[in-house]
Amino acid sequence: MQATHSTAIGYILWILGFTGSHRFYFGKPISGIIWLFTGGLFVIGWLVDAFLIPSMERKATQRYAGGRYDYSAAWLLLTFLGLFGAHRFYLGKWPTGLLYLLTGGLAGVGIVYDFCTLNGKINSLNESLTSSASLTGNVRRLE
Repeated sequence: MQATHSTAIGYILWILGFTGSHRFYFGKPISGIIWLFTGGLFVIGWLVDAFLIPSMERKATQRYAGGRYDYSAAWLLLTFLGLFGAHRFYLGKWPTGLLYLLTGGLAGVGIVYDFCTLNGKINSLNESLTSSASLTGNVRRLE
């Protein structure tokens, strides 16, 4: 099984843990929102997460499909350049990337939305590319 998420990136995002960014990265949007609005669950949850990151990485790797789009690259772009739509440009979503660029990530609201949905978007793109490639391979075998 191809690793989709990185423990090292998880720890880099954990440094900003009071924002919940590492929890969003590992596909835990509900607790990510709780961390975002409570300062890492009043810092206590943030400290506990230092020990939980390896297990969060294993679960994320089992849950999400690997492929052309790298989860870590997209998450770093969202976390540090999300206001400019860099993550959307990376995923080939040029119209919304331009919209984010012009509106500051829709005044931040779009960024919070993307924190909750980015893993699912990448997973869908990777799965669709994998299924398209397998269909193309099947057509070539029939010829």
